[in-house]
Amino acid sequence: MTLPLRPALHAEDTMLSRLLDGTYPPGSLLPAERELAASLGVTRPTLREALQRLARDGLLEIRQGKPTRVRHPEEGGLRVLAHLSRTGDLGNLVPQLLDLRAALLPHWMAAVRDPARLQAHLAAPPATEAPEDFTAFDWTVQHLAAEGSGNPLAPLLLGAFHEVYGRAGPLYFAAPAARERARDHYRALHAALALGPAAARQVALTTALDSVALWQEAARG
Repeated sequence: MTLPLRPALHAEDTMLSRLLDGTYPPGSLLPAERELAASLGVTRPTLREALQRLARDGLLEIRQGKPTRVRHPEEGGLRVLAHLSRTGDLGNLVPQLLDLRAALLPHWMAAVRDPARLQAHLAAPPATEAPEDFTAFDWTVQHLAAEGSGNPLAPLLLGAFHEVYGRAGPLYFAAPAARERARDHYRALHAALALGPAAARQVALTTALDSVALWQEAARG
């Protein structure tokens, strides 16, 4: 059961949705505090807390004694990605994320300094055919690669996609072909890591591109 958000987080999440869907476009001024609080169903102190959080994330410009100005969404960085991952339309969002993964995951795989943990994980793929088990296993593969790359920003960037992966993974791995090909990829990646960065990069790239193709096939079906 999903627990309701506390008022400040609810207000923040709703405001972020409005900023991203164009209700309050970049460069515009937010309505007066009293009006905005009423539209969100929260108190003015709760609204101020939510607006301060959005301002810290770079999405709003709060000016003393003046209306709050909306900034461009891209200035929100990972905060915006996390929100889109949680609430975005899977049909539009997943292909874009898979395309981004195809650009990043091969680099992370090639940069893994000590592949022992990743190899140990790849050596024990899911024992069941449950899509949820494959989702969890595959996420760990990506997390270990990001963490092992030595780039401290890699796990942060990957983490912004955690919620959308939790939503999309079971749909993707519901297809027997996706699970079968995933097992093949895990075996190939396990072997490639022992051969060096170039081999790991190539297998990871093939895996990422194959995932894009499989998702497109599933979407058409």
